[in-house]
Amino acid sequence: MTKFLFFIDELSTWVGKSFAWLILVLTLGVSYEVFVRYVLRAPTTWAFDISYISYGAMFLMAGAYTLSRNGHVRADVVYRLWSPRTQAKMDLALYILFFLPAIAALMYSGFNYAQMSLRFREVSIFSPAGVPVFPLKMLIPITGFLLFLQGIAEIIRCILCIRTGQWPQRLHDVEETESVVIRERQAADREREKGAGA
Repeated sequence: MTKFLFFIDELSTWVGKSFAWLILVLTLGVSYEVFVRYVLRAPTTWAFDISYISYGAMFLMAGAYTLSRNGHVRADVVYRLWSPRTQAKMDLALYILFFLPAIAALMYSGFNYAQMSLRFREVSIFSPAGVPVFPLKMLIPITGFLLFLQGIAEIIRCILCIRTGQWPQRLHDVEETESVVIRERQAADREREKGAGA
């Protein structure tokens, strides 16, 4: 089961990190626009479109990656005080009641939305450059599918945690600063206790 979970996590990671490179496109596009607009007094007709298309694609395709790292924002003031088994029960209920129906709606509506955009070869209405936006809209159902896969992995994690009382291992490549600080503080407390006991 761990191999299956890691496969989905690795897929989400690969997609998320691949689309993260769009930050370079976004940065270069905005920097170029600022330079030509304010230094050369010759603004482009495509910079705004490239900005929101790059950011939108990056934002959409990072959702499953963020979910795989348990990185979505949650109000965990009470949640983190619960036992892993209680956390897993709550997460499982929320995934089934809210997450799966919302993602199903995203895939269904997103597919229709993308199909219509592709059929008309939709272009941006914000500039005369006619930048195509249908590729961005085609990412909506793909995002839904990737989130659905990652959601299945998270549901399996919840079930395993309910059975064992511990959260299954995740792939990790980044860590929140708060986690590092807490771990360092706990290590310092243990060292102090050892020193006091000696």
